[in-house]
Amino acid sequence: MGPLTGRCGRQPVRLLSPPMDGCMACDLTSGLAALPGGTIARELGWVVEHCVGPLGVGTLVVKPERHVVHLADLTVEEAAAMGRILHHAAKVVTELCDPDQVYVALWSHAERRPAHIHYVVQPVDQEAMAKHDAHGPKLQVAMFDTGDTPDPSAVEEFTARARDVWTRTTIP
Repeated sequence: MGPLTGRCGRQPVRLLSPPMDGCMACDLTSGLAALPGGTIARELGWVVEHCVGPLGVGTLVVKPERHVVHLADLTVEEAAAMGRILHHAAKVVTELCDPDQVYVALWSHAERRPAHIHYVVQPVDQEAMAKHDAHGPKLQVAMFDTGDTPDPSAVEEFTARARDVWTRTTIP
């Protein structure tokens, strides 16, 4: 690791608070862990990235830029911006994926311990529901049980398109 790069070779990012040791969300945002496609957006105290788990191409993660473990610990400004950022992320996913529905779920545990909060913004279509014979939270569980992570090149291509849509549209 050089003086100007993180472990994965990306330029380190100045965060609103120091990353927490062992926090995957912080490591992805700061450049200490590999993030296919990089960051889609960083504004209003929030970061938007593509999900690194098995929830399919087009699934985004929206998280506070600073390390926050409890929703109640958001600042007034972060809380006020949260709905606007989530709405915009859902619009981007809808435009690019044309899903039957976009699921938005707050995730905040890692190994049964509170962790950096993050919203999963997931496009869902009939094909995914049929493949896993599930919908709603059971679909996400089934996708994790299967463990099929998207091809990194497909994620990178989607992320570039999402970044383009994000930057040419306005957050309400």
